[in-house]
Amino acid sequence: MSTATMKHIYKAGAQADAATILLLHGTGGTENDLIGLAEMIAPGAAILGVRGNVSENGMPRFFRRLAEGVFDEEDLIARTAELGAFIDAAAVEYGFDRSNVYALGYSNGANIAASLMFHQADVFKGAILHHPMVPLRGLTLPDLKGLPVFIGAGENDPIVPRRETEELASLLSGAGADVHMHWERQGHQLTRTEAEAAAAWYTTQV
Repeated sequence: MSTATMKHIYKAGAQADAATILLLHGTGGTENDLIGLAEMIAPGAAILGVRGNVSENGMPRFFRRLAEGVFDEEDLIARTAELGAFIDAAAVEYGFDRSNVYALGYSNGANIAASLMFHQADVFKGAILHHPMVPLRGLTLPDLKGLPVFIGAGENDPIVPRRETEELASLLSGAGADVHMHWERQGHQLTRTEAEAAAAWYTTQV
């Protein structure tokens, strides 16, 4: 697979051994959306921002949905594989360490990041998921022993109920991931305090 399959931007890290932060936007976002967030959370890291290949009424997404909160599972599985192959190809093209990639996703982007972890044990070194949902149910998760995951969520999120967030955390923990939860009361919004909590968590990982 070639990196031409997904619209993206790449920015090299300050050092050759810097981690790469994979940016996965929310519905209607672009590959540039989360650059400022990545620079705040992981200064000096390489950045790989990706735009989803699905268009919903002109808004980029990473996979199709049938309704709000109802995913097209067949499309999600295919798009998860597509994104995984894209990351592999990007590592070759840009020369970054494939085993030192952290996902940074918001909403729809966080969901496909979670789906990648549901499908592949070593896809990320860690993940920051802002307002994710459970991507798929009924899967046997791979061994995620020790995988660090930050989940930022809203107690009053109208799109992601609290029990949904807790179910995702429990599925990841059950597969061995080391999950850190951060709760806010700002609905589905990604707030500065949530970003600051993610940044503080990230400094404990690198």
